[in-house]
Amino acid sequence: MDIGCGEGFFTIPAAEIIGSEGIVYAVDADASAIERLRGKAAERRLANIVARVEIAEQTVFCEGCADIVFYSMVLHDFSDPERVLQNARRMIKATGRLVNLDWKEKESPFGPPLRIRFSEAKAAGLIEAAKFKVENVWDVGPYHYIVTAKP
Repeated sequence: MDIGCGEGFFTIPAAEIIGSEGIVYAVDADASAIERLRGKAAERRLANIVARVEIAEQTVFCEGCADIVFYSMVLHDFSDPERVLQNARRMIKATGRLVNLDWKEKESPFGPPLRIRFSEAKAAGLIEAAKFKVENVWDVGPYHYIVTAKP
């Protein structure tokens, strides 16, 4: 599950990696981004992507089917991140993993405004409040971090 997938920066490689044995579900509220994702998938002849124009707060693709629920620099953008994470909890398998890649809460020459970014601690707290167990919080360069969790 690529939640807040944009035009598929991570969706396309995930679909290529899993091949015809799996499905990558992708959702974004931006219809033009989903159209670009669909175009890229068609160019690469990837038939294993299910892309939907929808807000993440209303998206549950399935119950207990996801190996990975992935957020790439979007958790802070959702109007109700708690609801989005509760939806992830519904979709993820008992053996699955939640992965949140996001912006550090510090000034940077690019990226979203500092006022809307989540610190590592805030992101981990939101994830734990959705009944996930945080496994790791990694520093991944000067501007980003990753939080991984399991149900």
